[in-house]
Amino acid sequence: MNKPALSPDQVIETLNWRYATKAFDPDRKIPDDVWHALEQSLVLAPSSFGMQPWKFFVVRNPQIRQQLVEDSFNQTKVAEASHLVVLAIKKDISADDVPDYVDRVSAVRNVPKEKLEGLANLIKGYLQEPPFPLQPDKWSAKQVYLALGFFLYSAALLGIDTCAIEGFVPAKYDEILGLAEQGYSAVVLCVAGYRAEGDQTADQAKVRYETDRVVAYID
Repeated sequence: MNKPALSPDQVIETLNWRYATKAFDPDRKIPDDVWHALEQSLVLAPSSFGMQPWKFFVVRNPQIRQQLVEDSFNQTKVAEASHLVVLAIKKDISADDVPDYVDRVSAVRNVPKEKLEGLANLIKGYLQEPPFPLQPDKWSAKQVYLALGFFLYSAALLGIDTCAIEGFVPAKYDEILGLAEQGYSAVVLCVAGYRAEGDQTADQAKVRYETDRVVAYID
């Protein structure tokens, strides 16, 4: 059965509504049920081979969030938004990580592991092919951005404001949050919550190139 979809107009309206929110209302918090849906948008995000070379750290401690402002080039929304998510990669992913994923596939789909040897060998072969061994973290970072996209759009569907942030010092985040010792490294941030009334960018026209400049049909 096909899932009922939004209308084309509703999709475009949602995309036009969202923007990179510059100022958040620190007194408005995302309800638990809404946050659960946003959390699941990260869990359900796609990744190459389904490997999920990531972890998403939700920073709830207000003192730590305030400390992180300095290492976010003084962007106060890191502390003021309802939620702060640090999207991190699993460092140095390799063929050694494949058995763990195959175990998960076996358990979830109730498939004997011996029947998944082809899948395991396919993924291992890819992860061992040059130049992959030279840049596993770059590959993992690409996967993280897929999850970020899912999070941003899911938030817009739920009427939640967001802002993706690359302006921060990853090494400091890794240190302060203890990510490196867990084998992870911060790649990008996303804050989520509700726009402040004084955010003047909320009503600015969305600047995009014309469709025919960025979309081409090859017949």
